Amino acid sequence: MSGLDNIINHIETSATTTASEMLEKAKADAEAIIASGKAKADENAAAIDKQGAADAQAARKRIESRADQSLKRYILQAKQWEIDRTIAAALDKIQAMPDAAYFETILKMVDKYAPDHDGVIRFSGEDLERMPKGFEARINETLAGRAKLTLSKEAVNINGGFVLEYGDIEENCSLDALAESSKEELQDKISQILFD
Repeated sequence: MSGLDNIINHIETSATTTASEMLEKAKADAEAIIASGKAKADENAAAIDKQGAADAQAARKRIESRADQSLKRYILQAKQWEIDRTIAAALDKIQAMPDAAYFETILKMVDKYAPDHDGVIRFSGEDLERMPKGFEARINETLAGRAKLTLSKEAVNINGGFVLEYGDIEENCSLDALAESSKEELQDKISQILFD
């Protein structure tokens, strides 16, 4: 073998060795990059899973909270409906009382709500028709001289009870108005009876 052959042989061997080393290094670098990418992908997948679970939990809590609020609102509406129905039934029952009992109740209301000065008392057309004779005198006896109320023959548009007039002042003592003004107190009492 000549010197030139030795040099070429040496260059080929050296190039083969260098290429082999470079190939091995490239394979090792590629494996490291793949391993690093896989680890990063696993880490990202775990983070996404964790975030997804947290988002799902938060969404479930929001849905449960809304459902709970809706349920409470529906229960409250049902209770309010039942209370309103009970008040309406009580007012209907008062208006359906026999005339004697109804007008005794009216006298108690006059005694309670009439101020101590003269005025006019007005009733619905239905109450004027069924009113017992001499009821104006009974009203004034009930007031025992502290005031005098004149019975108006002109009907007022109310459902039971009466309206008191003192000059320009009008006091609505209809059953509906009294129930409305006492609604909060009535609701509390009815609620205790019905729901406690």
